[in-house]
Amino acid sequence: MKPTAAWLANRSIPPSVVVPEVPVRNVHAASAWLSNAFGFIPRLVIGDHRIQMRVVGDGGSGDVVLVGSPSPAPTSVMVRIEDVDGHCAHARAAGAEIRREPTDYPYGERQYTAIDPDGHRWTFSQTIADIDPATWGGALA
Repeated sequence: MKPTAAWLANRSIPPSVVVPEVPVRNVHAASAWLSNAFGFIPRLVIGDHRIQMRVVGDGGSGDVVLVGSPSPAPTSVMVRIEDVDGHCAHARAAGAEIRREPTDYPYGERQYTAIDPDGHRWTFSQTIADIDPATWGGALA
């Protein structure tokens, strides 16, 4: 589904078509941590229970909404970025737990995975080559 001219603009909701909601114990602490460690930018604060974050990545940006929850279940989000190694070094220096070091994969991506203080898994992916999926066992649908 692609946004059309018929869609109304609304400054109260992110313009992304898909917006992951990530449950966190404290939206303000999580927002500050994600900004410092991963470079996310707060977009809209709604009291003490919700913060929309702008995620700037490879070729554009997207959004994620932090939702207050007394017992958040861990989630997993992938973000495309331009410099996996530099991003990983910055995240590590900011206290991120690096679960998987930057690694090249046969499908043309270099990725690393970090865990945030609420236990969410963030995989950051940099495109390093345009690879035909058939060469590594995939198939375009």
